[in-house]
Amino acid sequence: MATLGLIGSGHIGSTLARLAVDAGLDVVLSNSRGPETLSDLVTELGPHARAATPAEAAGAGDWVVVTIPLKNIAQVPHAPLVGKTVIDTCNYYPERDGRIPQLDTGELTESELLQQHISGAHVVKALNNVFFRHLATLARPSGAPDRSALPIAGDDADAKTRVTALLDTLGYDVVDVGALTEGRCYQPGMPAYGTPYQKDPDAVLWEDPGSPAGTEALRQALDAAR
Repeated sequence: MATLGLIGSGHIGSTLARLAVDAGLDVVLSNSRGPETLSDLVTELGPHARAATPAEAAGAGDWVVVTIPLKNIAQVPHAPLVGKTVIDTCNYYPERDGRIPQLDTGELTESELLQQHISGAHVVKALNNVFFRHLATLARPSGAPDRSALPIAGDDADAKTRVTALLDTLGYDVVDVGALTEGRCYQPGMPAYGTPYQKDPDAVLWEDPGSPAGTEALRQALDAAR
């Protein structure tokens, strides 16, 4: 059985864990505070889930999701991720992460910064542009008319194929926007960030029930950023 490794088990990480277990995958969760702090979540998820250290989650995953505050990416283990497909959900929030000059100037995207740190891994930017509650509720079976799409970007074609297969399993179609640097098209502040999946873009996000956004709606939002 395929395994999803999670480095970070907050809102996005725990939501992905639930979707993955529901889809029949095994999950290995981790966080910065130790496996024992994840016992309640592991109990909720059942026998297909276990808690581990970040290095153990990285080693166990057929895909590994990095979903932590950007300021902590230096803590992401490097060696166990060599050759792995790594999904980066992180976003740059200067008020939380502090100022990072390469990102402020546009020299690099956040995912390119992570790729530099974990050279030898194959980073794909995904799952960063959707509110975790919408991620949980908008998943649909393949072929459903109200299925939503999520963007991906990466420099390795095989890794993007693997991420596409995972997102399909979790309940989503995919729009491939190109190279890793193109992940800037759905970073915070861009039209494809969050808004396509909101029922009412003017409502308080935490109160918005979410609304499906298919491939065409997502492509329009992405094109508006170019």
